[in-house]
Parts: sequence; structure tokens; C-alpha cells
Amino acid sequence: MKLITAIIREVQLDKVREALIQAEITRITVSRVSGHGQQRIEEMYRGQRIVPDLIPKIKIEIAVNEAFVDITVDAILKSARTNGAGSVGDGKIFITPLEECIRIRTGERGGTAI
Repeated sequence: MKLITAIIREVQLDKVREALIQAEITRITVSRVSGHGQQRIEEMYRGQRIVPDLIPKIKIEIAVNEAFVDITVDAILKSARTNGAGSVGDGKIFITPLEECIRIRTGERGGTAI
């Protein structure tokens, strides 16, 4: 089992969600987060140019069995890129081992609980 965490642009959420549904990945968790990396956005505020420290992003977390890791990553990669080619600030995908998953309602454990 793996936990896939993707940090993407807010405007790409609908595209990514639709791509995941088409790939038969329907159980996701979405959070609004903020941070910064290489992306820089300049804004005008009261006639002065400012660069905000933290940029709003979307964090998607998906627990999957081994067979769905590549399918999930491919769906996110294809749908989260800006203009199909990609640009700075499109985000990142992290894949981490998931030690255990327990369904609270039934007590199921492991891959069947996902």
C-alpha cells in the first residue's frame, strides 16, 4: 500500500479529479494548503508591486494498493500540467509507504480497507 500526496494548483483540481475518476480512483482527500517553491507571483497592492510569501495550493491524498500507484500518478501528471506542457508551479507528487489502513466502521485492515 502507498500514500500518494499531490500538491497542485487550485485551478487544476477539477481536471485532476475528473482524470482520477476516469482512472477508477474515486476515494480521495482534498485540503487547501499554502506554500512556496520556485514559483513567484507578483501582485499589485495599492500601487506597489509585492510578492506574496505563501501561494495557495491544493493537497490531494490518495491511499492505493500497489497495482494502482502508476495509474494514479499518470492520471495526476497528465491532468495537473498547465497547458499540457507544464510550467513552474504546477506542483509535486510524493509517494510514501503506507504501513497500515484500518476501516473504522468494520475494522477491516490492509488493502481491503482502502
